[in-house]
Amino acid sequence: MAVDAIPSAPPGRRRTWRFKATVAMLPAAALLLTMTLISNLARAADAPVGLGTATSYAVLAGQTITNTGPTVVNGDLGVSPGSSVTGFPPGIVNGVQHVADAAAGQAQSDLTTAYNDAAGRASTATLTSPGNIGGLTLTPGVYSASSSLNLTGTVTLDAQGDPNAVFIFQIASTLITAPASNVLLVNGAQACNVFWQVGSSATLDTNSFFKGNILALTSITVNTNAAIEGRALARNGAVTLDDNVITRAVCMTGPTGPPGPTGPPGPTGPP
Repeated sequence: MAVDAIPSAPPGRRRTWRFKATVAMLPAAALLLTMTLISNLARAADAPVGLGTATSYAVLAGQTITNTGPTVVNGDLGVSPGSSVTGFPPGIVNGVQHVADAAAGQAQSDLTTAYNDAAGRASTATLTSPGNIGGLTLTPGVYSASSSLNLTGTVTLDAQGDPNAVFIFQIASTLITAPASNVLLVNGAQACNVFWQVGSSATLDTNSFFKGNILALTSITVNTNAAIEGRALARNGAVTLDDNVITRAVCMTGPTGPPGPTGPPGPTGPP
């Protein structure tokens, strides 16, 4: 990893430092150390991507939504400007269906704003692309891939105890997961704060367990028995489902609970 430090003021005055880091798929231990450094430097600048009215949607497409089998969508489902929704039933929507109406149109407009926001964030780490993030543990930050990104096995997103930690993945081309792949959230990480901005299309293969909000420019395909905790939001193309469970991610917030009771004092030892 190369780190460049650039002073922002002339000699004799107080200086602040700006760091730029580039990460190519390093061994896991070295990559974890690198990501920790980058995250600690950049976390204060990372805010969630605002989804606007698209927040209520678990599934949103630009042209068509096609489903096979007993898919369950926990959240709203919408399509705009297209008007084709098939496969519900047998699929179930535990929310409201918006088909080419004003609400779906506004959600698509807000999705475009969110997509551009995610794509425009300053990258704090560059992943070798095409590349596979399976087996890595990543800390909060903005990760960019210049072409495609794959996931085989498990990628761990570690919030380091911060429930507001944000992870943004900027993927210039495709996002593809292998069968039975997994996005694992640990130490307070929440699916609502994970964003996958995909420059073309995303494909989640069979039995994948995916977490986070997919913001795809074109289409999203969710193969048999894959599950999403987050959202499948496609701007211009189709969302294709097959016996899936897709649950809109909601951030868990609230005040800290009261302290628990204090136990009786222990026995006093001999003088």
